[in-house]
Parts: sequence; C-alpha cells; structure tokens
Amino acid sequence: MQAATSVLTHATQAVVKQVTTPLKPILKASSSVLGTRKTREDAELEDESMDGSQSPRKRQRVEFDLNNIEIHEIGVRSVDDVKQEIRKALDEHDRGEDEEYDVLKETLSGKQKFLYDDEDEDADPTLPEKRRQELKVYLVALSSFTPRLGRSASGLVKSVLQCQWIGRDEQFARIYTQFLASLVSAQGSCLTQVLSTIVEKFSHSRSSDWAVANFPPVPREVAQERLHFALRYLLRIFPAAKSVLTHLIGSKYPYHDDSKRMHLAYVHNLLRLRTYSPALQNDIMDLIVSRLVKIDVEMQMDLEDMDDRLTTMVAMALKSSQANANQEEEDSDDDDDRDSVSSEGSEDDEYTRVKTAKESIEKMDFILDALFELYTPLFSDPRSDQAMEVFGDLLSEFSNIILPNLKSRHTQFLIFHFGQLSEELVDAFCGTCINIAFESQRPPVLQQAASAYLASFVARGAHVPGHIVVKIFEVLGYHLDQMRILYEASCRGPDVRRYAPFYALMQALMYIFCFRWQDLIGSVPDDVDKDDLSTYLDQDIEWEAEIKDIMRRNIYSKLNPLKVCSPVIVEQFANLAHRFRFMYVYPLLESNKRVRLSQYSAGAYSSGGGLRDLSFDMNDESWQQLDSYFPFDPYQLPISKRWVEQDYLQWRPIPGLNSGEQDESDEDDLGEEDEELQEDTATDDELGEDD
Repeated sequence: MQAATSVLTHATQAVVKQVTTPLKPILKASSSVLGTRKTREDAELEDESMDGSQSPRKRQRVEFDLNNIEIHEIGVRSVDDVKQEIRKALDEHDRGEDEEYDVLKETLSGKQKFLYDDEDEDADPTLPEKRRQELKVYLVALSSFTPRLGRSASGLVKSVLQCQWIGRDEQFARIYTQFLASLVSAQGSCLTQVLSTIVEKFSHSRSSDWAVANFPPVPREVAQERLHFALRYLLRIFPAAKSVLTHLIGSKYPYHDDSKRMHLAYVHNLLRLRTYSPALQNDIMDLIVSRLVKIDVEMQMDLEDMDDRLTTMVAMALKSSQANANQEEEDSDDDDDRDSVSSEGSEDDEYTRVKTAKESIEKMDFILDALFELYTPLFSDPRSDQAMEVFGDLLSEFSNIILPNLKSRHTQFLIFHFGQLSEELVDAFCGTCINIAFESQRPPVLQQAASAYLASFVARGAHVPGHIVVKIFEVLGYHLDQMRILYEASCRGPDVRRYAPFYALMQALMYIFCFRWQDLIGSVPDDVDKDDLSTYLDQDIEWEAEIKDIMRRNIYSKLNPLKVCSPVIVEQFANLAHRFRFMYVYPLLESNKRVRLSQYSAGAYSSGGGLRDLSFDMNDESWQQLDSYFPFDPYQLPISKRWVEQDYLQWRPIPGLNSGEQDESDEDDLGEEDEELQEDTATDDELGEDD
C-alpha cells in the first residue's frame, strides 16, 4: 500500500513542477502497486488513451499521459501542504473535534465553492482554474491516508464517493479511478460501496446527470467511456469484484415504472459491461431477459384491462412518439420531463393508464431491438459452434425465465427469430419443448405451455421446413396416443381438470393443421394450383401417412377434445377438414352442444388453469375450456418488429372456404390501429377471416 501511494504522490508532485523531463503515467500498474502480475490485458488497458508519443505542444484530446498536459500546476497548493491539512483533520477527528474534518468532507465532495478576490485574479488570471483543479491534489494526498479511512472515517469516504468525477476533465477521471483502487486495496470493505456508486450511474443518460459547474460539457460517449474504464480497471485488479457486481447490477436495476430513458441507459451499460467481463455475460443476459419479461407481462395485463377506446389512445400515443423520433435527444428528454410533470398534476386516471402503457411498450421495443442487434452478428454462421453455444444460452433463458411466464407476449421472439436460422437450431428448440412437454416431473402448466410454444413455433415459423412440420406432427401424435390410452381407462367424459395435457396437445395439433396443412399433404390431383389455395377445396387429397389416423383416433375418443379445446380453433379446424375432405366432424360438434362439461368435472378448477382465464361464471362453460394460447402470434412492437417480420406466417384466407358468404381478402382489413395493439392473441381474429 505504501508503494501505491508513493507512486501516486511522486507523479503528482512532478506535475506541480514545470515539466522538463518525460513523466510516467499515474495509472501505470506495477506488481508492487496492485499485487497482480502484468498481463496482456493490463498492457492494453494502460495503452488505452495513454499514448505518450505525441509532442507536448500539440493540443490533442486530453489523455492521461502527463507529457501531454500543458498546464504545469494542478493547483495553488502543494501535495505536502494538503497532506498536512488532511493529517490534521483526521487527527482531530479521532479526538472528537470535527470542524476541520467537516471542511475536508465538503472539499472532497467537490461541492465547495471558492470566493475569488479580484486583486488576486488580476495578479494571476489562471488562479480560478488552478483552484478548480486543486481537488486533484486532495485526491492524490488522500491516497496516502487510505489505511486510516476505516469505519471511523466512513463519512469522509462517503463524501469522496459522492464527488461528481465523470463531468470533469480526463486527467481528473483517471486520478479518481486510481484513488478508488487505492481505497479498496487498503479498505476491502469499501469494495461494495465503490462498485455501487459506479453501477448507480448506469441509468444516467443526460449530460445534466454528470455535469459539473465551470467545466466544459462532457458528451455521453465520453462519460460512459470514463465510467467503464474505471469499472474495468477495478474488475481486473480485484477478482472479488465480479461476485459483488453480480448482486449490484440486479439491485440497482431501474424499477418497472422508471422512465424509458433510465431503462435504456441501464441496459446499454449492462451490454457494454458484458463485452469486457465474460464471467458476467450469462448473469447479465438473464437479468435483462427476466426484467424484460416482467415488463412484458405487466404491459399485457394493463392492456387487457383496457377497453377498445383506451387501446386506441395508446396506439395514437405511440404513433405520435414515433413521429417525433427524429428530434434531438435533448429535446425528447425535455418532452419526457414535461410529460412527467403534467401526469403528476393530472387527476385523469385514463391519461395515466395510457401514458404508462405507452412507456412500457416503448421500453420493450427499444430493449428488444438492442438485443436483436447484439445477437445478430453471433449468428452470422448459424451452423457454427459459436451460434450453437449462444443459442444454448437463449434456450436456458427460455426454459427458466420465459416459459413459466404465460403472459409474456414479445420476449420469446428472440428464440423464435434465431431458432429458425438453421435446421440444427430448429431441432434444438423443438427438442427442448418436447422434453419439457413430456417429462413427467414437470408441472402440468409448464407441460401445456411447452406444447403451445412448440405448436406455435412450427405453425408460425416461416423458415421451419415442411419435413420438420410433418415430423413434429407425428411425434406429437405419438404422445397424444399414449396419453389417450392412459386416460381412457378412467374417463367418463371430457374433463379439462383431469386431462389438461391431452387437450393442450390436441389443440396444438389442430393449430398446426390450420396453418401448415399444405406441408401435411402427400400428393394432390393435377388440377390443383399450389399458388391458388381455393383449388385445394373439395379435392381428393392424399395426406402424409398417419396424419388422418392420429386425428381421428383422438377426436372420437371418450375424452371428446372438440368439446374442451378453444371453440375458435375447433371451428376453423372443422371447416378446413371438411372442405379438404380430411375429416367431417360437424355431427360431433352438434352432439357436443347437448353435453354439459360440469357433469364430468371432478372438482374445482385447478391444475388446468395455466392456460385459461381465472375469472369464470359457473353458468358459462367457457371456464372449462382451453384458451387459445399460442405465444408466437404476430409481433406488434413498432420498431423491433423489423427483425421478425419475415419470420412468421400470416394467416392466409382461402377464397370460397365458407361458401355463400363474402370472402375476406386480407387480414390487414382488421385495421392497422387495432392490429398494432391486438392484445388478445391474433389467433382468434385470424382464424375467423375466411368468412
């Protein structure tokens, strides 16, 4: 520790004198200073912004090589003078006399204002600047006393950590970083406190957050560079910092109702931290995804509670925000501030709800856009080992974070997009869903959710090959048969509580059939035009082996799935099956109208509830039916949707499917505003467009 402080002191004393010989950078590490071996990474960090080869006369960007700094004095006082002042203040503080100690705290906080004498300024016009720079001398001098900055001096340490160091000059930022390292070296208990003050700045995004009076404005890029230089430096020389930081990045994450600006800044800084701390990469991504899912779920719940008028207001607010997207960032910050003020003073609950929903959607949109951009280069070769490794991390986040949250609406599209880039990735995702869906130790709600994800992925994935669609259909059909055989022995009739996994799987197969029926066809008559869907109607189509038998065996079983599955999906399947001469189930649907589910219900609603609405009327049988839960229905976020627009199959209406009624030509006819915020899954509307 003495070696560390002496290096720092001698370097600064050299600055106080006129520069006549080359000086060593203050932050140049040595094994004697930090107790670590110098590695290639160390050398790279020293060389970063510290090249001393330039002429001292050239006014380049101020680097932390003292040869490049033109001023020959840091302040009006020497390091020894300041040391005496600090020693006196600490000694008196130990004796219970805090007058000098309190003055020292005020000075080191950087908040002290100097009163200049006009005569002194006339005699030396550089005096104000020297006094502003004098805080550097205090930091250098204080580094000699870090062994004394224990619990009794916690107030002084707190004052130093409150100093606004990012908004000053480059040299000050480097001196401050070195002081933090010296402090932690002498007082290991300060590590959490030091890292906490750095992580707290992750959510800062405006220049006013780090500005210091009488110093030139510091651009955001420079401020973030200084912040991460300090953090990277501390992570390198203190291995214990990684475990501490893992906890801090979670505890300091903005609350869900904090501004969009804070969330975006925090995520941006986390992603930057990820680039130089490989050990934290998985923790960082798990944190971002988990908080993203939380916003996603809360946003869905808020929108579901809104009527059509309020959702239209949200859509209009989003469009207005996008129209102003080209304004300067500072202008948009001011607008956000005005919104915050007006909302605080407003008694209009509707305004608050609309504003909250709009901000949640924008947070989701911008953060997901950043994640898509982050991952895309890693999948430049989707068959590479790197792509498979990264996708493995995504699958882990999907299984542990996304899948259990049944209200998630957009976060899962990360896996949907990247999972279609190669057949190997398709197989990896489908295999994960199958394993979860049919592992007996999994909770039924997760099994049903996995079935829904698998069906939605296969049905909606535009880049999922047809032969994989057939294979998945057969695999699901096999497991469906196994469930039917197991359940039929004790079955008295349809009961969603007892047989929820069976019904979820049956609904998944019908959903796949509705979207991918062309891939399930073995051959068609010669007069069928594959580009004209109407030519498939009323034809003798040959289907892939087992497809018909799988559906027939299970539809006409004692479990009676058409009575329990979502009526919207059942109706569309029945219509398609009839017109394609696949199966005629209308007589069964008619007889089901006379079946009351309550007579077969074994008890109160419980285990099958993961995919259904909890609010039900005992006189309404809909609570005993499955909801149309399919998580890859169309993606609606306005900015990030560019990544997935070509990834999913839209519902394609078939002209003439419902003979005698007017055809609907395009799902866009539903209206753009309603489509953008369609928070019931798009399945209900899309599957009903062939009228």
